[in-house]
Amino acid sequence: MQQIIECVPNFSNGRNPHIYNGIANAIRAVPGTHVLNVSADADHNRTVITFVGGLEAVEEGAFQAIAYAAQHINLDEHSGEHPRIGATDVCPFIPIKGATIADCVALANRLGERVGKELGVAVYLYGDAATRPERKKLSAIRKGQYELWKQEVATNPERKPDYGPAEPKTWGATVIGVRPFLIAYNIYLNSDNVQIADQIARGIRFSSGGLRFVQAKGFLVDGQAQVSMNLTNFEKTPIYRVQEMVRREAARYGLTITKSELVGLTPQKAFMDAAKWYLQMEGMEDGQVLEYKLQEEADKEITLSDFVATTAAKTPTPGGGSVAALAGALAAALAQMVAGLTAGRKKYVAVDADARAVLADAAQLRQELTAAIDEDAAAFDRVMAAWRDKNLGKEAKAAAIEQATIGAGEVPLRVARLSRNAAKLARQMAEIGNANAVSDGAAGAIMAHAAVQAAALNVKINAVGLQDRALAQSWQTEVDRLETETAAFAQAAKEIAAERGGF
Repeated sequence: MQQIIECVPNFSNGRNPHIYNGIANAIRAVPGTHVLNVSADADHNRTVITFVGGLEAVEEGAFQAIAYAAQHINLDEHSGEHPRIGATDVCPFIPIKGATIADCVALANRLGERVGKELGVAVYLYGDAATRPERKKLSAIRKGQYELWKQEVATNPERKPDYGPAEPKTWGATVIGVRPFLIAYNIYLNSDNVQIADQIARGIRFSSGGLRFVQAKGFLVDGQAQVSMNLTNFEKTPIYRVQEMVRREAARYGLTITKSELVGLTPQKAFMDAAKWYLQMEGMEDGQVLEYKLQEEADKEITLSDFVATTAAKTPTPGGGSVAALAGALAAALAQMVAGLTAGRKKYVAVDADARAVLADAAQLRQELTAAIDEDAAAFDRVMAAWRDKNLGKEAKAAAIEQATIGAGEVPLRVARLSRNAAKLARQMAEIGNANAVSDGAAGAIMAHAAVQAAALNVKINAVGLQDRALAQSWQTEVDRLETETAAFAQAAKEIAAERGGF
């Protein structure tokens, strides 16, 4: 299954397109990321960017965005309606597909450590990634905003960041976390009285005794009172219930709702639930909606037998590159299995920490290699599309083919790198893992060797067609090294298995 992580960072600038578009472009420059939405608000002086991708791509995209914001946003010069503590104020990760909360927590920690070390930005972890109960809520970390934070960070132990220096900087701090899907939803009233909006917000937010999973505050935006909300679990507190409660609270003051708006993206289900409720279509099934039905068909996972059959078909994809990625994923899966059979066992307490580390690393490799199965086929399709494009001039076509060929070589090169790492883990588990699974560890290393060999062939065949001969040579040198290293891991694993297995 393809892995999809959503990242929705909020930046403390919504008035300078050069800055917030620059941040978005920094994210777009990372291969594998897809920027879905850029929502800038001048009154709040804040921009929310929504982007998605695989684990590695999203992590790198977030890092580049935080780096760009730190360089271009000075909190000493910032003012706006929305509370904030940093240039990149908050950076949450949400697992969408093929990933878990635990995957995102590990991501948040890796990113936080790197941001702290390389950028010198103080980082706090919140939500499911929080290291302390009192930091679970974003509002607790952001208390007093940037102004109070810069006064206290160096002297107040409670302000000590999870990563990075406890020093006041003009880029402030960044709060990185993991949370379920959040809907940023605003309702406008036919009034310019912000105090009424704030009273309504007080009545509906959970912290003041209102609806569970609702955060709310009143603002004045373009001369109109606004009830600004974050709906942190739309399935348990649906959007229509929030809408109706705001409507009733507003009626107490003789006011009505004039319009509502979304900030960023929202799941379609949130509005399907609202449609069913308002239209009283209690028996309606999601499958009755055409777009849902089409997506359902597109999302059907290919089974192993389907993959084998598709590989055998008279079509160029999936081909050897995808099979190499599958072999690498199976190698990582075997290393993960042996680690799982070792960790937590009394007999192997001496290697428990090592087994747990392999368990996490192998799971990550397995996910990345599984994603590469489809990535390899897509990269080949882009090469064919470049060759077939009749609308390009001679030079433009040559450039397009070169770029597509580089992409088609980089995917199996990454597969070879990841598979080499899988071989190392499998060899390690053959040596220290549960003796009853020693052959599985060795099998994983052997499978990884096959993956590297197959991936290397794909790298070399793409290198032949490159105009950039220096790049082609660097590919050749690297895959030769990866093959040699993986062969050594596989051979060592077989010897260890023979010794420990007694054959």
